[in-house]
Amino acid sequence: MNYKKIIEFIKKEKTILYPTDTVWGLGCDATNQEAVKKIYQLKNREESKSLIILVDSVKMLQKHVGNIPEKALEILKISEKPTTIIYNNPKGLAPNTIASDNTIAIRIPQDEFCIQLIKEFGKPIVSTSANVSGEPTPKSFSEISEAILKNVDYVVNLHQEKVAEKSSTILKIEGDDVIVIRE
Repeated sequence: MNYKKIIEFIKKEKTILYPTDTVWGLGCDATNQEAVKKIYQLKNREESKSLIILVDSVKMLQKHVGNIPEKALEILKISEKPTTIIYNNPKGLAPNTIASDNTIAIRIPQDEFCIQLIKEFGKPIVSTSANVSGEPTPKSFSEISEAILKNVDYVVNLHQEKVAEKSSTILKIEGDDVIVIRE
């Protein structure tokens, strides 16, 4: 896989369409406000709706979340399926990735391609489903709409035959309580 070419696009505020550990995702540099704005335009989605961010490790997560709850670290250790956790007070990310309540949804993907891409890029990457807002989430590459395919800057040629079962589980931790946002 030629990571350098994909990273060149990401560094130039471009958008990518790529396979994640769940569904196909639209991605860009999660620290670049202009690049993130392009994702919202592609999805025809208002910027008040936050996005999921992918990081390659707990170490990268710590750079962008002031205080990782112990409960979150426990969940990350034992989770066998893709799990996104909502964290408070994110830092070093584009403001338009952050929800109005100053939280951010972050996942460490369980996918070698994603981890390697983020590792080589050195920064978090946006990961939002590859669909126009309001349309169903595509479970495979063949279900991605023409509007997305035509307007994204770069399509990763990998796992295009894979069918995803579902999106990640989304959890929010408040004190000792774990709240399931999406199963």
